Amino acid sequence: MGRLARIGNVVIRIIPGDHLPPHFHAIGPDFEAFIVIETLLIFRGSLPPRARRAVMTWATENHAALVAEWNRVNPRFPIARVPS
Repeated sequence: MGRLARIGNVVIRIIPGDHLPPHFHAIGPDFEAFIVIETLLIFRGSLPPRARRAVMTWATENHAALVAEWNRVNPRFPIARVPS
């Protein structure tokens, strides 16, 4: 399980061989959220407000890296392009 970043007490991971939709995990001490890479919408779990703001800011700034890492570790389900 590759750790991409740590934002405060939240770890950002993309799991090799994971399921669709293409997403990353934001994992904290008492919470976890699955966030769709293409839309940055939470589709499972939740984040406290402060963590949510920090994670979404980081994800927006590092969107191309999220797409590249998903495509690298999940080649069966690639994201075709980086949305603009």
